[in-house]
Amino acid sequence: MEQQTTTTPTSLRTSLQLGIYKVIDPFVKVMIKIGLTPNAVTSIGFVLNVGVAAIFILGAEVGARGDLSYIGWAGGLILFAGLFDMLDGQVARLGNMKSTFGALYDSVLDRYSELIMFLGICYYLVAHHYFMSSIAAFVALIGSMMVSYVRARAEGLGVEVKGGLMQRPERVVTIGLCAALCGIVAQYLGGNYKLFVPGIKFHIFETISIFTIPIVLLAVLTNITAFNRLREAKKALMKLEEESEV
Repeated sequence: MEQQTTTTPTSLRTSLQLGIYKVIDPFVKVMIKIGLTPNAVTSIGFVLNVGVAAIFILGAEVGARGDLSYIGWAGGLILFAGLFDMLDGQVARLGNMKSTFGALYDSVLDRYSELIMFLGICYYLVAHHYFMSSIAAFVALIGSMMVSYVRARAEGLGVEVKGGLMQRPERVVTIGLCAALCGIVAQYLGGNYKLFVPGIKFHIFETISIFTIPIVLLAVLTNITAFNRLREAKKALMKLEEESEV
């Protein structure tokens, strides 16, 4: 039963990736023809994520507390920037431009991109006094970094640990979609909408919750994913040690 649960999400994830590749491959071939390298595509994705942080910071500095349009625009740019995470790999594969340094460069800029994106999110939330949500965003950042770090460190020790609920593509899609949805819904409900339940003194939902609740989930699930990878790495390393003693 456990094996079935582990296999299904992976195969579903792979199927989704293959479907996306079919859609973006014509665009990838155009990029190859005009001379874009995988590293150039990775760099474009990084610059776009700097733009994401800039939108959040701008929203913090000049936007009113109930103006969630900045979150919506940032969400759209997160999704667009996330597309380049897939494009660089496909450019490398279809253009026969794979390199060891390219893989390293991609990983490093992915980490920088995520750090900068969360910087913008935390800045926005703190500036508009969503203090608890800003803490959740910071914890989500910690979990996101540790998911990647545990895998990289384990590979350095000779074992491979993958999988989990919140790998980078899932994180990007979750934050991007929910941010964009928050901005769209705010146009109809209003940025200051609050839902109260009779008998409860405080509101149980507000428009920005469309953005902040998924961040709380990310904070939990990314760290669970990191610890699960650590546990898998422990088992794999112990197995290697037992085999070396035989």
